[in-house]
Amino acid sequence: MTAKQTIEAGKAVLGIEFGSTRIKAVLIDGDNNPIAQGAHEWENQLVDGLWTYSIDAIWEGLQDCYADLRANVKKLYNTEIETLAAIGISAMMHGYMAFNKKEEILVPFRTWRNTNTGKAAAELSKLFVYNIPLRWSISHLYQAILNGEEHVKDIDYLTTLAGYVHWQLTGQRVLGVGDASGMIPVDPNTKTYDATMVQKFDKLIAHKKFGWKLLDILPKSLEAGEQAGVLTIMGAAKLDVSGHLRAGIPLCPPEGDAGTGMVATNAVRPRTGNVSAGTSSFSMIVLEKELAKPHEVIDMVTTPDGSLVAMVHCNNCTSDLNAWVNLFKEYQELLGVPVNMGDVFSKLFNVALEGDADCGGVLTYNYISGEPVTGFADGRPLVLRAAGDKFNLANFMRSQLYATVGVLKIGNDILLKEEKVKVDRITGHGGLFKVKGVGQRILAAALISPISVMETAGEGGAWGIALLGSYLVRNDKKLSLPDWLDEVVFAGNTGVEIAPTPEDVAGFNAYIEAYKACLPVEKAAVSCKN
Repeated sequence: MTAKQTIEAGKAVLGIEFGSTRIKAVLIDGDNNPIAQGAHEWENQLVDGLWTYSIDAIWEGLQDCYADLRANVKKLYNTEIETLAAIGISAMMHGYMAFNKKEEILVPFRTWRNTNTGKAAAELSKLFVYNIPLRWSISHLYQAILNGEEHVKDIDYLTTLAGYVHWQLTGQRVLGVGDASGMIPVDPNTKTYDATMVQKFDKLIAHKKFGWKLLDILPKSLEAGEQAGVLTIMGAAKLDVSGHLRAGIPLCPPEGDAGTGMVATNAVRPRTGNVSAGTSSFSMIVLEKELAKPHEVIDMVTTPDGSLVAMVHCNNCTSDLNAWVNLFKEYQELLGVPVNMGDVFSKLFNVALEGDADCGGVLTYNYISGEPVTGFADGRPLVLRAAGDKFNLANFMRSQLYATVGVLKIGNDILLKEEKVKVDRITGHGGLFKVKGVGQRILAAALISPISVMETAGEGGAWGIALLGSYLVRNDKKLSLPDWLDEVVFAGNTGVEIAPTPEDVAGFNAYIEAYKACLPVEKAAVSCKN
């Protein structure tokens, strides 16, 4: 079929992902290739000291994103989307969305970016003998309990952003196992919430007499390929305000952006991994076995089919870099020079490769928000240099790029060096890799590993969740998810690989040692924040 015929026959699959700064929709054909896209830009808000997106912003963003997709389909193919083969919803992992019996949100959505859950995360990590990160839903829930927040007694349903949108579209309180593993740990044998930890939590809070137990309020955990409901009439109206989209379309289990990143990079099989580098960054290494011990900076989650994954999550990646690039854009505009942002990024990224391998002594801390891996509950962007350092544009930009993956390196050094985890292939995706070869080379030096980037790297998680929708309805041979991706979607394509050079590795190692040594300077900057 042509793309137009695919759309008109209702054979296209739609994937929608709520990222930190953009909601993106990708429509794919019967061969799993993108044929149309839509997008909506948005930003989180700091409300009462917590990062959030409002319910109105969620729905206005989703509807505008879908309307943009419809407009692009009309422009490209002169046709309308009436029905689809499947839909998938993905979003930022973790966070806290609590609802009462009337389906009213009890407190504003608390996103992954919040770091106010330190006491809860520490106590739960000790109780479970398992690393519980600050951003996980169980940390937010227990912190609310420790704070004595009135709303906790009224919770009827607790979910993530992906789970919330899926619920409103289908009426189903379910969640993909990968996203579920960021609410409370999942047992890789049962593919659902760890029964021992659930029991321990219920016992911990029993004296509060809330009237609910943990499993009463959590979504059901589903593996990739399982039925997760269909688009209701009300859901169709919420998604497509024009009224063209019909109800009855099947939806795959909703997933977090970590899971869709794994799918989009074909990194769901043990000994494969991927790095997502955008507003935040995270690496995902699919394990052959459990780690020897818990590590505070390594989160244990799962693939969308339930395999155990070691995750290093960093709150900050490209936001500060983008702010500096915009500063250069403003200077260009001041000179009266026409601005093409693609060219600005390309020129600045490539000049970084002309800098010294150790950035000439220039250090960058890109902490827009707190950074748990290095122990920061709050952040302050900082560029640090000595009078005798080689301060030029190339070294400045190289330092900016190093900073995007510096914290990621600190976490992965524990995983790869201490735990001796074996990885055959690491694939990069996200905004950092849009300028060909640059971010890829920087990451290779940081992780001391070859890094692959595929042509589809820019499609990201929206394509990944569309693939999971396709897996739901097009897996006629009943293949496992890794086999289906290998045989049907990627067919041997592993992308373009860049290996680290000894000079780059030595330079990055020197940079990161100076970076760690000067963390007290960043700490002092944070303490002086007004």
